[in-house]
Amino acid sequence: MSTTLSVNTESPSSLDADAVVVGYHSGGDAPEPASGAHTVDAAFSGGLGTTLSLLGASGALEEVHTLASLGAVQAPVVVAVGLGPASADGSVDTDALSRAAGAALRSLSSRPEGAGRVVLALPATTADQVGAVALGARLGSYSFDRYRTGEKAAKDTETTLTLISEADGASEAAERAGVLADAVSLTRDLVNTAPADLVPEDLASVAQQVAEQAGLEIEVLDERALAEGGYGGLTGVGQGSVNPPRLVRLAYSHPEATKKVAFVGKGITFDSGGLSLKPAGSMDWMKSDMSGAASVLSALRAIAALGLKVNVVGYLAVAENMPSGTAQRPSDVLSIYGGKTVEVLNTDAEGRLVMADALVRAQEDEPDLVVDIATLTGAQIVALGSRVFAVMSNDDTVREEIVSSATAEGEASWPMPLPSEMRSGLDSAIADIANISNATGGGMLSAGLFLQEFIEEGNKWAHLDVAGPSFNQGGPHGYTPKGATGAGTRTLVRIAEDYASK
Repeated sequence: MSTTLSVNTESPSSLDADAVVVGYHSGGDAPEPASGAHTVDAAFSGGLGTTLSLLGASGALEEVHTLASLGAVQAPVVVAVGLGPASADGSVDTDALSRAAGAALRSLSSRPEGAGRVVLALPATTADQVGAVALGARLGSYSFDRYRTGEKAAKDTETTLTLISEADGASEAAERAGVLADAVSLTRDLVNTAPADLVPEDLASVAQQVAEQAGLEIEVLDERALAEGGYGGLTGVGQGSVNPPRLVRLAYSHPEATKKVAFVGKGITFDSGGLSLKPAGSMDWMKSDMSGAASVLSALRAIAALGLKVNVVGYLAVAENMPSGTAQRPSDVLSIYGGKTVEVLNTDAEGRLVMADALVRAQEDEPDLVVDIATLTGAQIVALGSRVFAVMSNDDTVREEIVSSATAEGEASWPMPLPSEMRSGLDSAIADIANISNATGGGMLSAGLFLQEFIEEGNKWAHLDVAGPSFNQGGPHGYTPKGATGAGTRTLVRIAEDYASK
């Protein structure tokens, strides 16, 4: 299934389509049609709000009601979606618009015939609103049907979206939203893929294909090159699997760039915990443990498509963490790339080991900023839940800038500290550092402190822990489906955009 989107200035009532999407606000005696819905409301003789009220509509954000148009508009179906209370100045929050558009498209896409031709008559009076509606609609129409059979099999259908707007820069905003939606969808596809179909070599092959299509430089280190190069983290984590590890380096360059950013993504294609085996209930969604690497790959593709004036390198630290006779043992000592030694006290704290290798290597590119993204700790979920990712940094300004970048992209994040007093918990009796802390609590923070040990003094670095937000184990909401979410992908692109403008 494919999705296309275009911008149109015609009346939504007159366009030939399968459905028209409008928004409405809560408040008053009946729901109030939002900006963009007024011509449709007029076609209903001003009774759209009353009709919605009779259906029990309240105007709550993401609430969806479907009405037969009965010839009032060209489209046979009107999909009305709640936008929450109307603001005093009539503005509509862009995040609310994205979520509402996503909810409406999810509703339409669930029909047996699919969404078809959809007119989006939601508030879109500014370029930012256009981008928000376009992004939410594109992401809301996402589906992953690779393994479906019978009636639920993937359909060879196309969703055609027509967004109604006269805003300046509308086409450019919609185009950017399309690039971001494609990037997030690639991340989702990779994370949703069964781990047997995406072992480290497979993920490296996908990266090769993306690099060729996007014009990116690529270098892939296989297990022999990793062992010879002293990449002890990747080698140690991957040695228990019949599917050996890979380190993938991607690079995007712009001739006018004055800044360079490095992204490092954790790519554990399946995490059993190794010999420190996870319980079954914590293992069934561990195909998502390569979300960080998928986000880096997708972000590089988007950055190239947008032609940003910034140089970006991306590292995918890819391995499969399995128990076997060749697996690393608790109490083994690894030598990370660059020479620092790590005592492995728990083989399920493997992500930080492969990330350490990649972080040291990434700094050899001399970037202005290193950002890593990883499904690093279950403690992140305990601290911030399943929708908010953590941002840690060795620079307060960088941390706040990244939180701002995430917020601008509609991704929920929260700044977290790296308390220096917790570093002693990572002391090892025999090596430079241990891979887990002997202290109780603060597991997300101690993992961040571990990574910080591999950042050279003077280099700016930030760490994004997306363990919970990367995979939605609950029901779908807004433009977020059940399963892979693509969390963090858009934030990486925004960081690159921010550095391109510096």
